[in-house]
Amino acid sequence: MSRRSGILEFAVLGLLREAPMHGYELRKRLNTSLGIFRAFSYGTLYPCLKTLVANGWLIEEPGSAPEEAVAASLAGRRAKIVYRLTAAGKEHFEELLSHTGPDAWEDEHFAARFAFFGQTEREVRVRVLEGRRSRLEERLEKMRASLNRTRERLDDYTLELQRHGMESVEREVRWLNELIESERAGRDQRSRSDAPEGTAQQQGNSGETGGLPRHGGSTRPDPSDDTAK
Repeated sequence: MSRRSGILEFAVLGLLREAPMHGYELRKRLNTSLGIFRAFSYGTLYPCLKTLVANGWLIEEPGSAPEEAVAASLAGRRAKIVYRLTAAGKEHFEELLSHTGPDAWEDEHFAARFAFFGQTEREVRVRVLEGRRSRLEERLEKMRASLNRTRERLDDYTLELQRHGMESVEREVRWLNELIESERAGRDQRSRSDAPEGTAQQQGNSGETGGLPRHGGSTRPDPSDDTAK
């Protein structure tokens, strides 16, 4: 299985964990909610769905509205198939959510993982964020070294493009630092709330619940931004 097909399977399972859907709904959600799949087609989605059904992670059901099935039959069209996550599929998705290896840090896979952070344990979120930050810091170091070696041979426009790429990576690293700090603040908050009465320290307003940091209008970078690759 290729890396991209693996990301697609992960995203499909995650969306179907929220609710059963038919193929058109899935494609729309993948396009609108998960921008990394904007370019994929039905020709990519349906083989993926068939594979997930064959593995026992999804089941196919007829559309829920009988009148739709009758209308489709009269028009000579096949009724829409609804895909539902099985218990085995839910268990498999939860196992995928717990993975924190290098694949979870790469550009497209990280974007898909981040889209389902709301369903991911806090400790796993922190490990994925830290791994992503480490990967980008390595990338940034290589970009700086390459720029230093080639600076004199580059024209102004190529040099500006190189700088733009570095700024994009630096911006995402700052964003990741904010997320990691917020996640840790939420974990500390929980630890203090579990402490015996009288031992909890005074709490500030920032990061009380962990999760996403509160921004006053700042723009978060797109983890799948091509300029950060």
